[in-house]
Amino acid sequence: MPYWRLSSFYFVYFATLGALLPYWSPYLASLGFSLSEIGNLMAIIMATKMIAPNIWAWLADHSNSCMRLVRLAALLSVIFYLGVFLGTGFWWLALVMMLFTFFWNAVLPQVDVTTLNHLGDDDHRYGKVRLWGSIGFILTSLLLGRALDSHPASLVLPVILVCLLGIFIFTLFIPDAGKSSHEEQGGMVRYILKYPELMSFLVACFLLQASHAPYYTFYTLYLSDFGYSKTVIGSLWALGVMFEVVLFLTLHRFLKPIRFRALFIFCCLVTSMRWVMIGTFPESFTMLVIAQMLHAVSFGLFHGVAISMIHRYFTGRHQHRGMALYGSVSFGAGGAVGSLLSGYMMGWFGAGFTFGAASLAALLAGLIAWFRVEGKFVKQA
Repeated sequence: MPYWRLSSFYFVYFATLGALLPYWSPYLASLGFSLSEIGNLMAIIMATKMIAPNIWAWLADHSNSCMRLVRLAALLSVIFYLGVFLGTGFWWLALVMMLFTFFWNAVLPQVDVTTLNHLGDDDHRYGKVRLWGSIGFILTSLLLGRALDSHPASLVLPVILVCLLGIFIFTLFIPDAGKSSHEEQGGMVRYILKYPELMSFLVACFLLQASHAPYYTFYTLYLSDFGYSKTVIGSLWALGVMFEVVLFLTLHRFLKPIRFRALFIFCCLVTSMRWVMIGTFPESFTMLVIAQMLHAVSFGLFHGVAISMIHRYFTGRHQHRGMALYGSVSFGAGGAVGSLLSGYMMGWFGAGFTFGAASLAALLAGLIAWFRVEGKFVKQA
């Protein structure tokens, strides 16, 4: 298994997110955009995640070389991103963000499948590869946050460009992996409709990721209003991902199919509590630190459980589309709807209400998982 080649990809991919998630909204705010406009623009990043992974996954499932397609998508994301240096109008940025994220969002699900296929029966060790992505996020969010205290918000633009170039370069060194030898499963839609518990699981994923939208879109701006510096805010972002690293290091010890349902419900409950803490106690640095520690569960554990379930559920020629479906429903549709709604709610009702609504969405995800996701559909190792 090409451990270091895969780990290097995850490092630079999530280093991109370490610049994009905390600091793209402040850059947009520096251009004079309102909260609703920022929410709309951030929703584009998630909206393309609904469409792009499925198109590229279909191509990958019918291609002899998944990584060739990944490299093409990575290169096109770099080319279209260059448009951010050519204009700052709302519609121009909307177009550029739509084009570059259409290709950028196509990359990760396919590399996830390639990684899991390289791991084979050791798929529970995915966390040891993925943790390097968390380290990349930590370093970028810390260093860029510190730099932005003394430099303009536009510094984020060249940093993201360098990261995107890094993604393309590292995909050149990742070899293809053989596809699963499981028997074919028939039509994709017919297969999904056969399992109501799978549809319920996807709805729960949608809600849980929608609940993350106020955090991903407005956390930096929210804390800035309470007087926190970019260095401190960047440190809080990094702290959350540091605990995610600890989670990924130990994930293989307890991530067993028999525990998937219980772990998923646990993630929903902890996520709900996290949003209450952030929305209610923004002036308490101690509470913010504790809330960031919970990121290990609200994102790290959730993602580890979810991709393990999806990987065991979708086999044969549906592998890539199954992973893309998970990404498009949860991070894509959930993130897009959440970003749109949170942008308007932050402007109309304030942060406390918005994070309260996010908490309720996470609770609803937990209830759906409790009553509708039995876990029986997950194939045992």
